[in-house]
Amino acid sequence: MDSDFNEKTTALIIRDFEMEIGDKQPSEQELFDMLCDQVAYMMEYRLDFLLSLMYRLDIDEQKINQALAPKTLIAPNVGLAHLILERQKLRIKLKQEFGKTKLEDLDEELEF
Repeated sequence: MDSDFNEKTTALIIRDFEMEIGDKQPSEQELFDMLCDQVAYMMEYRLDFLLSLMYRLDIDEQKINQALAPKTLIAPNVGLAHLILERQKLRIKLKQEFGKTKLEDLDEELEF
């Protein structure tokens, strides 16, 4: 993962999940570990907020249910952290690919 991509993904996750990273930019693995811990905390103490965040991030509900299923082989917080990280990476990738395009036939008063 390139550093600009990593920085943007990190910034989104830090902001949305109210985490602090200090002065050093974490590696992807360090970010994932921190996110796992934060998700575990939120599952125990702030479940409504966590589910609201996942809804706002547009993470597929079926994938969330799979991560929380009792027979899942990995811990629920790890599964949810993986879904969150992958979704944020996808969001950054899509923003970079499609960005803001200027519509040529849009009236001036409709632009913002």
